[in-house]
This record gives sequence, structure tokens and C-alpha cells, in this order.
Amino acid sequence: MEKYWKIREKADSELIDKLSGELNINPVLANLLLQRNISTFEEAKEFFRPSLEQMHDPFLMKDMDVAVERLVSAIANNESILVYGDYDVDGTTSVSLVYSFLKKYYNNIDYYIPDRYSEGYGISFSAIDYAALHKVNLIIALDCGIKAVEKIKYAAERNIDFIVCDHHTPGEILPKAVAVLDPKRADCSYPYKELSGCGVGFKFMQAYSMKKNLGLDSLLEHIDLVAVSIASDIVPITGENRILTHFGLKKLEENPGTGLHTIKKKSGIEDKALTVEDIVFKIGPRINAAGRMESGKQAVDLLISVNEKEASVLCDKLNAHNDERRNIDKNITEQAVHEIAQLSHKFKYSTVLYNPNWHKGVVGIVASRLIETYYRPTIVLTQSNGFATGSARSVNGFDLYEAINDCSDLLESFGGHMYAAGLTLKPENVQKFKERFEKVVSERITSDQLIPQVEIDAELNFSDIDDKFFRILKQFAPFGPGNMNPVFFAENVVDNGTGRPVGTDGEHLKLNLLQENDPFKNIPAIAFGQGKKFSKTVNGKAFDIAYALTENHFRGRTSLQLNVKDIKTDG
Repeated sequence: MEKYWKIREKADSELIDKLSGELNINPVLANLLLQRNISTFEEAKEFFRPSLEQMHDPFLMKDMDVAVERLVSAIANNESILVYGDYDVDGTTSVSLVYSFLKKYYNNIDYYIPDRYSEGYGISFSAIDYAALHKVNLIIALDCGIKAVEKIKYAAERNIDFIVCDHHTPGEILPKAVAVLDPKRADCSYPYKELSGCGVGFKFMQAYSMKKNLGLDSLLEHIDLVAVSIASDIVPITGENRILTHFGLKKLEENPGTGLHTIKKKSGIEDKALTVEDIVFKIGPRINAAGRMESGKQAVDLLISVNEKEASVLCDKLNAHNDERRNIDKNITEQAVHEIAQLSHKFKYSTVLYNPNWHKGVVGIVASRLIETYYRPTIVLTQSNGFATGSARSVNGFDLYEAINDCSDLLESFGGHMYAAGLTLKPENVQKFKERFEKVVSERITSDQLIPQVEIDAELNFSDIDDKFFRILKQFAPFGPGNMNPVFFAENVVDNGTGRPVGTDGEHLKLNLLQENDPFKNIPAIAFGQGKKFSKTVNGKAFDIAYALTENHFRGRTSLQLNVKDIKTDG
């Protein structure tokens, strides 16, 4: 599928020259900083040298003082506390952080992760019944609860207090909890709005530490969990999140908790400099697999473990779940591709698939995979508890949530945001929904939204790439939404004749590239998923590339490598 190259507007030339001179850096790097709204020496220093002192005062968050007072009171009165969180990575890391931290100072505390299949996302009535049965006085809800108005009312009727720590957008009515910590509250003046659920939990524990004069070191023992949550939940890695991720990655690399250390070891990343990508592709999926395939509680059991043998056994379970998830995901994706082939003549702008036998835990992953191939708004449904239920994913620029909202009369429930959503409907409404959704999408989607984009930051010729350039570029990390690893373009490059397809089916390309204006600089490159473009790169043909600068680690050696995102030729 051809991709559209969207090249970001270059910053003002005078500003580039000024910042380049002040910092003694390549103008391309100065342009990247200006694109990130960094225009002075001091701002650049703060960006390149994150400090924990740059974190915001947690008491700036609405209700933080009330939340801390309630927690202090609960501990002073030996009340039973239940730490509650969702079954995904953000939820399980949140619970692990708050539980592990408070457990150092207080014993009358437990944790609870709802079952994906019997309870579903967020706070459940059955969980509150469990809490009442076990005489819980206070529930700390993490990464969920902001819309649980009825459930928190139900808990209050059973004399159970709630402190909600969430980061999702609130509804029109806030739950009547003792405290609602959510930087996205309209009446919350907290300076940074994009914390993960675990990040909100971290700020709560930071505030508690300040109140009790505990210092920060004890809490920072768990900052690796915050980095895992930020990377896995795909929240912006800007502002305070960037600081938390920077120090969380450092902790994860040098001295992680026992559970995360075990995951690192068993996923083959124990002895390397860690990146956000390592979390996204190695650590996060293993944690997520517990909730997808069996129970998110297994992930928390591992993440709070301090015993290496126990952690090893628990991690083996997660690895087995992840392997099972991969196989199921692969099989369902193959079935889905076959179904799309039968329907493509009828549904040209959207994909809605329903199979009651598909595994609920992987439908979101399958939807994402289908977009990689077909690039259109996609919904994958299965059957659960008598309803058709599933996940939706969107393409760049198209508001999926609004499109689903226009079909809401056919749904039992739905929720989400612009690019991802979950929905539930009666099986007999699936066909009507398919047709309505296709109509809504066809009326709203633009032609350019149906073409995948490569977002490019700037032109970078090979002659500008040297050790200093790459050393400074690496300091832009940690990379993620809001601060992506820069993508460059270079024109008129050629392979030196040693390029070849690699991978099981030759699906990738291994190249050695030269640029015509600098024929003596040869840079190795990898082009994932572009094996079919091999013919465009042979016999000295010139082509253009969109690429990122990365490192290749092989047999203890580290070298510069281009990660080619796309290849374009005139022909």
C-alpha cells in the first residue's frame, strides 16, 4: 500500500540559526527542538537534562488534600483498604505500585483486579460485594472509576468509601467518592493533564509521602512501574510523563523490581540499554497477556513479588499466556482477512467483523492488525455473555468515537475516544450496525484519511550524520507520542549491491545505502515489512527513503543503522 509522506513545516530559519549557534548543534537538530516548542538555551537544558525537581506539586491536583487525609485516617484507624485497578498494563502497574508502596507501612491492605470476562472493564458490582463481604472500608480505584457513578453510590450504601485515581475524561457527572483525582477534571488546575493511571497513583503516593515526611526514595523504588504504564498506555511522553519515563527507564535498566527484572530476563532484554520500544514490544505484552487470557491478578502477583523463584514461576505463566495469545491472535487475523476478502465489494470504507467464537481478549489486537493491511476504521466483535462485544480502532484523523456515537441507538453500551473504542450490542443488531457504520464512515471520511501517512520531521542528508549528531539525537529520548523518534527523508540513495530480502518469507529488506551526494558514506539499513520493494532497490537504481536513526545491537557490538519506514521511486 502506497503511503503519503507528510513533511512537517520547517521552523523559522532565523530561529534555527540562533538556537543552533547557542547550543552548538546541527541546524537539523535545532529545527527538531523548535518543532517541540523549545526555543531557548534554558528550555533545551531542561529538555535534555530531566530532573525530578521539575515534577509538579501533587497537591495542585483537585481533591489531593482530601484523598491524603482519608488515607492517613484509614491507616491511623486500622481500616481495611482495597487497592483496585483494571486488568491492562496501566491498571496492573498502578495497583502494584500503590499496594507495594503502602504495604511497607501498613498491613491491613489487599488488592483486586476484575475479571475481563465476568466483570468487564472498571469497577464492578461484584467487586463491591466482595469488598463488603471482606469488611473493606476504603477502596482506592486506579485507572478506572471516573464514570462509575452508580457503582460508587452502591458502595457508599454499604459504608465503603472510594478514592478514585483516574486519567480518563470524566462524564458530565462525577462519582460521589471521597476524592476524585483526575487531572482531566474540568475544575482541576493541575498543570499536566496527560498522566497515566499509574502516574496519578504515583502522584497520590508522592502527596502521602510529603504529608508523612517519608522522603521520595521509598516511592522512587517503584518508578519503573510508572515508565511501563506510560509506554504501554500510549499516553504522551511530554512534560511530567517524560520525566517519569526517563527516570523509570533508568531504574528499569539498572535496578528494577524483582518482577520486572524477571520479565526482562525472560524476554531477552536484560543486558541492553532499554527504550520505550522494549516496554511496548517485550514487557507490556507479557503483562497484558495475563488479563487477556486468564486473570490480570497474575500480573500483579508477579509485579509485587520480591522472591526470585516465585517471580520466575509467575513469569513463566505470563510467557505461556503471551504465546497462547500470539497463536490465537494469528489464527483470528487469518480468519478475519479471509472474511474481508468476501465482503470488500460491499464495505469499502469500514470493516466490521463478527464471529461469536473469537477470543474476546485479542479482538483489539486483531483490529489493529487489520488496519495495518487495509487501513480503514475497523471493528472486531465476538460474543460474550449473550452479547456481541468487541473493540474498534481508527485511522489517522478519523473520529471513530463520533462515528460509533451516530449508531448508538443500535448499541447497548460503548466508550472510548477518537482512535479506539469498545462497544456492546445485541447479536441481532450486528448486521444493521455494519451497514449503518459503513454509511456513516463513507459520509465522513476523506480520501486522504484512507491513505496511511508517514509523518516526516525534516530532510537529513547522510553527510550530516556523524557521531555528535547521533549522540545529541539520542538525548531527545525517551520517545513516544508527542515526542516521537524523528523521521527524516533523504533523496537519491542507492544500495551498494549487497542488499537482500531477509526474514522467514523475505518480508524485510537488509540494505547498505549510499547517497549520491556523498558516495563514500555507507550506512546499513533495515526496512521492515518492505520485502516486496526489493526490485526498486537493485541495479544501482536511485530511490528516496523515509527513515529513523537507530542502533543495531549484535554480538555485543552496537552500530548505527537506518530504520527505513518507506521507499519511494519515480517509477
